Amino acid sequence: MKFLARVTIVLTVLTLASGLAFAAGQKEAASAPKKTTITWWALSQGGGGADPREALRKQIIADYQTSHPNVDINLVMLENEAFKQKVQVAVQAGNPPDIFHSWGGGVMVAYAKAGMLRDITSYVEKNIAPKIGKGPLSVYGYDGHYYGAPYDMGAVGMWYNKAIFQKAGVTVPETWDQLLSAVQRLKSAGYIPIALGAGDKWPAHFWWTYLAMRLGGEPAFKAAYDGSGSFADPTFVKAGQLLLQLRDLDPFQTGYLGATYDDEAALIGNGKAAMELMGQWAPGVQASDSSSGKGIGDDLGWFSFPAVAGGVGKNSDVLGGGNGYVIGKNAPDEALDFLNFFLSPKYDADLVKVEGVVPVVQGAESAIQGNANLEKIVNAVSKAGYFQLYYDQFLPPAVGETVKDAVVAMLAGKATPAQGAQMVQDSWKKEQGK
Repeated sequence: MKFLARVTIVLTVLTLASGLAFAAGQKEAASAPKKTTITWWALSQGGGGADPREALRKQIIADYQTSHPNVDINLVMLENEAFKQKVQVAVQAGNPPDIFHSWGGGVMVAYAKAGMLRDITSYVEKNIAPKIGKGPLSVYGYDGHYYGAPYDMGAVGMWYNKAIFQKAGVTVPETWDQLLSAVQRLKSAGYIPIALGAGDKWPAHFWWTYLAMRLGGEPAFKAAYDGSGSFADPTFVKAGQLLLQLRDLDPFQTGYLGATYDDEAALIGNGKAAMELMGQWAPGVQASDSSSGKGIGDDLGWFSFPAVAGGVGKNSDVLGGGNGYVIGKNAPDEALDFLNFFLSPKYDADLVKVEGVVPVVQGAESAIQGNANLEKIVNAVSKAGYFQLYYDQFLPPAVGETVKDAVVAMLAGKATPAQGAQMVQDSWKKEQGK
């Protein structure tokens, strides 16, 4: 009996111990933070080999997880075209990644309208808007709602050869009329005033777009976009008229209608032309396409597109584009927190070194100190109240192609300014009717 009593006591103790251990385990499990997984699709540099873009993003993830051990971030790096195809398939299947690359504009708006993006307006306004300018941030918004944010945003502007300007006695033009006068003086001095690769079409559409912006400002574009106005309105017709006013001065190189963008860049890089209207990437392309491989170095300058007399658009309004991320419809709150972490001055500055981005986060501009042209672009972007994404990216693809076709048709004398504007409006109406 004594033996049985002892066995009973031992079993009781073991049962109690087991119960206490189980309860402790349950309590520990209950108190342990729940794991959250985030999928992040980013663009690789392509070309194979070690990818510094991926290395930087993995480091940012590691830094974030140091203070957020309950968050797992699955990074997927994709080449540009592969990314476009893969994300389109994911969206069509109704399962977009939590964070993925975006250029903003029309494609982003289409995803938002289809319910594939998470509306993060309140989070952006509280946490991200205070450190990124209104203009670049607006590219990732639509109709008062935000779906993401940029980390890189540059401006299209006038790149010019300072040495040629000095030799021709030309000063930087601030108005359209001054630009026309500069063209005439440069021609008289024996230089090609403006290089243009209209054969690729997209470089030419910058001219018409900027003229429309200076003439009608944001209200003209919004009216055409929301249907209260039209792309055939006087603003857009007048933009074509001014473009032909420039063309009639014969400012471009011989054969510009069939020339490529590389032809355009080479003319600047080799010191043969005085100006080109191009984005922030221009210096690198000019250098690589020049015979020396170095471009024109310190002789290269930058200025904003000139003001147009009588226009309601501000000279601070900017045409441009860049890179950023949007948030998928099913993304957890942790995805927003990580995006905000990514958009820190330190990492935006690191992106300048790794990817050559034009930083948009306040404090990251220290990474481009000493580069006068980039400093001007960053300043222009940060102060832009109206930032217009390139028409061929903001508008649906079919309409964007029509814009480019219409501009080249006007330059080639195959369409009047009114006909060119109507081409765009007809394409827009057709797209809206789908």
